[in-house]
Parts: sequence; structure tokens; C-alpha cells
Amino acid sequence: MKRICILLVMAGLTALGGNAQTVTGSGTADPVVVNCDEGQSLNSILSRLDRRFQVTVLVSGTCTEYVQINGFERLTLKGLPGATLQQPSTDPTNGLLIQVLSIAASRSVTIDGFAVHSRASALDDIGIGQNSIDVRLRNLTVDGPGAFGIFVYEGSQVSLARVTTRDLGFAVAALDLSDVHIESCLFENSTGAPFHEGLFVGTGHVTIQNSTIRNMQVGIDIGNTGIVDIQSFNTYFPVSTPHDVVIESPAGTNSYGASIHGGSSLNLGDTKLRITNAGQPGGGNTGGVYVSDGSTLNAGANLVISGSQGQGVFVSNNSHASLAGSSITGSAHGGLVVANLSSVAVMGSNPLTQISGNGTDLFCDSRSLITGGASIANATTVQCANLLPGNTVPLP
Repeated sequence: MKRICILLVMAGLTALGGNAQTVTGSGTADPVVVNCDEGQSLNSILSRLDRRFQVTVLVSGTCTEYVQINGFERLTLKGLPGATLQQPSTDPTNGLLIQVLSIAASRSVTIDGFAVHSRASALDDIGIGQNSIDVRLRNLTVDGPGAFGIFVYEGSQVSLARVTTRDLGFAVAALDLSDVHIESCLFENSTGAPFHEGLFVGTGHVTIQNSTIRNMQVGIDIGNTGIVDIQSFNTYFPVSTPHDVVIESPAGTNSYGASIHGGSSLNLGDTKLRITNAGQPGGGNTGGVYVSDGSTLNAGANLVISGSQGQGVFVSNNSHASLAGSSITGSAHGGLVVANLSSVAVMGSNPLTQISGNGTDLFCDSRSLITGGASIANATTVQCANLLPGNTVPLP
């Protein structure tokens, strides 16, 4: 059987002419080499590969084409120094989504070492769908005025490591019950000009560590029962601790560090989420974290919000948040704000939750509740009649 597999791989690669090498004793082919600067087409090479067998394609030059990876298993595209995928100057007319790189119905695909550039007409630079599994994006720079940098949909599973996106409308989107792991990444808006989002998660799940989201109007946007976990995990590129996730806005154009709505949740595990200079001077519901519409924030001790121009944490519309040693300081308006049938539970005594130096440290309306006041340190300005020192009202 092994002999038959080797012969099949050899037969599939022979059609590639000078690009095909010999087959090793392990049953895998030597890398196929594509040089787009010499007029070769990456799509043409991919169309002649046998999708059933493991193969590595080494790519050099600028490939100006809509690259399609459909139905592959164990494919690696490795960009040599300077390798680029560029959206062509004309848009396709076949009615398909405009994606510079499309990965569909594939398994164990690695894309490593490319710059990917889109034009304004692109839906996304990289689209991954149709239940693609174990797709690994490594050492990429993804930019352009397109709508999405990396768009994951239709129950796909993707990991990102050392990926930089720049100036896309949405850096990364996870939809349709897809699952995305993110580490050692930078998602940035280089000017701070509106409108840009870092993570957009709807009916999907994202786990993120050791990454920075910069100058986005919304750093993390979670809706429609989406879930984001700020949590360390086994890394592809080992890093020393801490594994903090940072949302920062040096341009001062942020509206929400994180917005959690539509029955969604943001969960902080063993990794800190640091949010600086969030929100807008007018206040309103802008700020570090906005929780609304039946959503939850599970922050524990690892939420650090400083210098918000708006609110620190704002919980509204039948939502809930829990804190246990977090820090909310220096907000121009409210530090911890609870409104419209919502609640916040503050727990623990080591360390206490620091809420101080805000315009108003604690605020709740008449229909909302903050419990665990005894676990809050340094709150000096309080406007909350429903602030309980313990975790509950007195019990019988």
C-alpha cells in the first residue's frame, strides 16, 4: 500500500514539470517551487496537485491572483522572503465572494510567511470556510482597505500566530460556530481613523493570548451569543509570561475597548486584559467594557482598565459582571456603572478590587445592584443605593 501511495504522488507531481522533485522514502514529496515573478501561477500549480497527499509549496515573488485552496489535506504554502499575495486590479464576475486567499473544505493547511494585500472591493484578504479544520496562519502581514482581514465562517477551526493585520475594516471575524485561537498577534489601525474593529465574534468562539489590538473604534466586539476567552494555552511560538492581551488607543478614537451584547460572554482566565484610553469624552455607554442585552463579563482578577475617556465598566440591560481583584482607575466618567435591571458581583479579599480615581467610582440605578462592596478598595465617590457589603441580602 505504501508503494502505491508513493507512485500516486509521483504521478500527480510529474505533471508539474520542472517544479516537481523526487518523492522521499516517507511517502511525501519534496517541495514544489513556484516563482510568480517569472510568470508562474500559484493557482495553476495548486490545480495540478493531488489534494489527498501531503505537499509543501514554496512561493517566491508577487502572486497577483485570487488564490483558491479547496478540498486539500496537509498542504503547506511557505512564502520565501518577500512572497506576496496581491488582489488583482479587476474583480471576478462569477458572483463569488472576493477573497484574495480562499480556503474551503480543507484540513491541516498551513499558510506561512506571506504579505497579503487587498483593494477596497475585497470582502476579505483571507477567507476560511466550509468546515475547514486545522488551518494554521503563521508569520503573515495582512493589510489593505478591504472589509475583513481574516474571515472565519461555516464551522471552521483556525489558529493565528505572529499575524499582523493593518487598516482592515475588521481585523478578524469568527462566525457560524467557528473556533479561532490567537497568539502573538498585532491588529492595528495605523491612523486611528474610523471605522475599524479588532475582533468581531458572532456565534463563534475565540481564545486569545499575548496579543495587542491598537487604535480600533471597537477592540473586541462580541454579539449573537459569541464567546471570547482571554486565556493562555499551549503556544505555537513559546513566549515568556505574561501573556497579556492589550487594547490600546493612543489616537484617542476608541469607542469601546470591548463590547459584549446579544447574550454573549467575555471570560478572563489566567491572562490579563489591559485596556487603556478607551471610550469618548462624552461618556454615554462608551468606555473600557460595555456589557448589554443579557450578556456576561467574567473578569476575576485579570481585568485592568485605566484612563478611560468614558466609563470604566458599564453593565446594562439585564446583564451581569463579576470582578474579584480587578482594577478600574482614572475613568473620566463612571468607574463601575450598572443600569437597567443589571447586576455586578464583586468577590474576594486578596487582592481587593481597586475602583478609584474615576469621575464617579460606583454608580447604580434604582433597579440594579452591586454586591460585595466590602471587596472594593478606594472607592470614594459612590452613587448607588443598592450597594451591598456582602454577596447577598441578609438571608434567613
